[in-house]
Amino acid sequence: MAQNLKFLQTVLILLLQDYIVAEDGEIRASCRTAPADLVFILDGSYSVGPENFEIIKRWLVNISSNFDIGPKFIQVGVVQYSDYPVLEIPLGTHDSTENLIREMESIQYLGGNTRTGRAIQFAIDHLFAKSSRFLTKIAVVLTDGKSQDEVKDAAAEARKNKITLFAIGVGSEIEEDELRAIANKPSSTYVFYVEDYIAISRIREVIKQKFCEESVCPTRIPVAARDEKGFDILLGLGVKKKVKKRIQIPSSNAKAYEITSNLDLSEFTRNVFPEGLPPSYVFVSTQRFKVRKTWDLWRILSLDGRPQITVTVNGEDKTLSFTTTSLVNGTQVVTFTAPRVKTLFDEGWHQIRLLVTEAHVTLYIDDQETEMKPLHPVLGIYISGLTQIGKYPGKEETVQFDVQKLRIYCDPEQNNRETACEIPGFVSMIDELSRIV
Repeated sequence: MAQNLKFLQTVLILLLQDYIVAEDGEIRASCRTAPADLVFILDGSYSVGPENFEIIKRWLVNISSNFDIGPKFIQVGVVQYSDYPVLEIPLGTHDSTENLIREMESIQYLGGNTRTGRAIQFAIDHLFAKSSRFLTKIAVVLTDGKSQDEVKDAAAEARKNKITLFAIGVGSEIEEDELRAIANKPSSTYVFYVEDYIAISRIREVIKQKFCEESVCPTRIPVAARDEKGFDILLGLGVKKKVKKRIQIPSSNAKAYEITSNLDLSEFTRNVFPEGLPPSYVFVSTQRFKVRKTWDLWRILSLDGRPQITVTVNGEDKTLSFTTTSLVNGTQVVTFTAPRVKTLFDEGWHQIRLLVTEAHVTLYIDDQETEMKPLHPVLGIYISGLTQIGKYPGKEETVQFDVQKLRIYCDPEQNNRETACEIPGFVSMIDELSRIV
């Protein structure tokens, strides 16, 4: 009964989303609409069993229900394999989520041995090679045992063809080295493991987020020794070309930009966030300011100038507000009032970090968790309007302030890796521990 109620709730949300899109007259860009070719490569060998295969099918349905299916959006294909691969659902054959789900539910379990390498090569030759769309290509290999053929060559061929490979291992018979050989790197992003098929539902939201990161966040930002998927907002708004004066932050190697009132730091949203934003992300900003008024550090406006997403500095009461979209009433605003927020107004350098998830938004100031607020489910953003930084609400006047960093990381785990080392006097926990030792 609980599962049925949850399914009905999901259907209602999807219907409401479609209604709101129709009401607004403009398609909202999000993970639901980001175009991609997505292929599931499913282990149908004897070790899986018919009952577990039904669980896999329900998992496929739940994942696919999160996307708009059609020629302009996401196309989903399915390969089932044992001794040989079977093309269950070709790419590009469905124009609606309902039709796709109906065909997924009718897939019959094969049984047999496990030849994963052959299945990956089959997906390359018979699905991806036949797609004429030049966009994000993702393959998901789900298996519960060691392959009886070689997987490395086929996986390498997939990557050569710009196909991103995820590997999901189920149960105690899988080999981690084989999963890592199949998947893209880093394995912490593209390899998943669950103890049994019942547990596969636990990674559904994580997998959905990872798919979104691939299709919505095509650019990478160099961070330490790795590249993070995300958006450098300063780069997207052309700050380096527009701002004349650079500032050296004291006791730091970091340099910043001096933003003056005669600058207009605006750009069409479609040029900065062409497919919208993922459901979870990390917003990071390092800045200092003297202004005591209320102003938007960052905002995304619709075509008619309505705020869709904003980070607002409230100078009068020394608080910080976050605005985002809402399935309930279009937009929602949460305000952070914890005492630590007042430190942002001391005219010194500070880092603001917002961890945004589908249920909460958490504020960090100078790497310290400050306050968490609940969120209603969100909608995708309109991309026909403007993305701006340093503006007064309802005005085009630019605020005078200094900014060193303004980024969005698509992987919420980056919140745990990010530091505020560009802040003068900042000492990380690792540095502090090393001093003690």
